[in-house]
Amino acid sequence: LKGFSRHLAAYFLAMIVLVPINYYLTPNTVWFTLPMVGWGSILAIHAAYAMGLFKGITRNHPPP
Repeated sequence: LKGFSRHLAAYFLAMIVLVPINYYLTPNTVWFTLPMVGWGSILAIHAAYAMGLFKGITRNHPPP
């Protein structure tokens, strides 16, 4: 859960920086949504993993 918290904090900090940069440098082009959606989807998968939603999907390899 500690790793997910850091991932979430990094995501929000990056978005707080990217949105103003987008509006100051290129106000006619909205590009901040691309990293927001792309990184947000990976963050959603990380959240599902942190909640344990992938426990039934793991492979059980035989011991060596």
